[in-house]
Amino acid sequence: MKKIISVILSCLIVLTAFMLPCTISADAAVYNVDVELKSKSVYLENLDTGTVIFEKEADARRFPASTTKIMTYIITAENVDDYRKTYVTVKERLLDMLEGTGSSVAGLKAGEKLSIYQLLCSLMIPSGNDAALILADYVGEGSIEKFVSMMNAKAKELYCTGTHFANPHGLNDPNHYTTVADMAKIAKYAMTLPEFNEISNMTESDCIGEDRYLITTNYMIDEGRGGEYYYEYANGIKTGSTGNDSGYCLVSTASKDGYTYLCVAYGAPYEDEEGNAYDNGAMIDSVNLYEWAFDNLSLKSILDKNELLKEVQVNFAWNKDTLQLIPASGVTKLMPYNITNDSIDKTFSVPEEIDAPIKKGDKIGTVTLSYANQQLAVVDLLAGESIDRSDLLTAADGLKKIATSDWFIIAASVIAFMIIVYIIIITVYNHRKKQYRPVKKYRKF
Repeated sequence: MKKIISVILSCLIVLTAFMLPCTISADAAVYNVDVELKSKSVYLENLDTGTVIFEKEADARRFPASTTKIMTYIITAENVDDYRKTYVTVKERLLDMLEGTGSSVAGLKAGEKLSIYQLLCSLMIPSGNDAALILADYVGEGSIEKFVSMMNAKAKELYCTGTHFANPHGLNDPNHYTTVADMAKIAKYAMTLPEFNEISNMTESDCIGEDRYLITTNYMIDEGRGGEYYYEYANGIKTGSTGNDSGYCLVSTASKDGYTYLCVAYGAPYEDEEGNAYDNGAMIDSVNLYEWAFDNLSLKSILDKNELLKEVQVNFAWNKDTLQLIPASGVTKLMPYNITNDSIDKTFSVPEEIDAPIKKGDKIGTVTLSYANQQLAVVDLLAGESIDRSDLLTAADGLKKIATSDWFIIAASVIAFMIIVYIIIITVYNHRKKQYRPVKKYRKF
């Protein structure tokens, strides 16, 4: 019966684990972002600290649409030494591949020679699928499939676990997907590459001809054309949409008052059942999240490096009973404005006592900082001073340990028992000796 109950309980535990809702990262849980969102998946990170502020279905697979081109830029940048001096001829067969797809294009013309720089601008500013194919064919040495394999290899290198690319431009394909968490990794890497930030933040360019202006698809950075979507603090990066399949997608950054955030928003509704277009929810969500972060968060020192945190008992030290512990480093975290250091919980992992000698800076234990039951940091605790060992106290303690040890008590007990037995034997022997002492007979005269 007990065995049956045990099996049932085990099954219930497993089922409960699978039924629990997905949780967001520990840091993200601290912030309680109260913003209504239209996008299916969202990821918000503070780039100054690497702190994840908010996640919504961050690991769910989504069609990335033209945000795919961020990876296309990466593979091109890593395989071309000089953007401006390397020229590529536009092939007609590559342009023909886009016929009937309704693709966004940069208007490239078959037979013209363009620099890699011009092609990268054509890729990122107007989201040209034609530029994506030209770059992929060139870098892949005539094989777009090879280029796509390079994209997937790079995704793996960047520890993207929910990503697989099937093309360099982002048109829908069942095997073409990523997650907002993965795309954040890809975008952060791209931001380290030459001219990526500059090109992805351009609103227009005449680099392929004065009569062939490249116009951005990103209304968030275009004050003249962006209308209600324009956001003065936004910088790049890439828009995307393949209609209802992907919904509206956006990868962007925003900087204000010394803080910079990255937001990835995927899957905002595109059209209703009657074909009426929705507002771009990815842009609306991103702006609302940026505004919430700028209005509510700031860097706070939640632990001072020189702060005395705890004392532990010290053994074998002359005129010294305790050791002061200090943190190995201070801790600064992005926290809500209204949080004070008094609300930060500290959990210590230290020994109850420690033996001298102790050297200043020795690691003694750790302290865990938490807020709202969420771990913020684990910091080493160090000895704040050096303490010498007393030989006299050490010797006294050694004698005490000997005197109180089990083997000493047993030995002493045995000796005491033997002494007692010896005394008893002697006493009995003397008593009997007196009893059997012969009586002297005296002569009568």
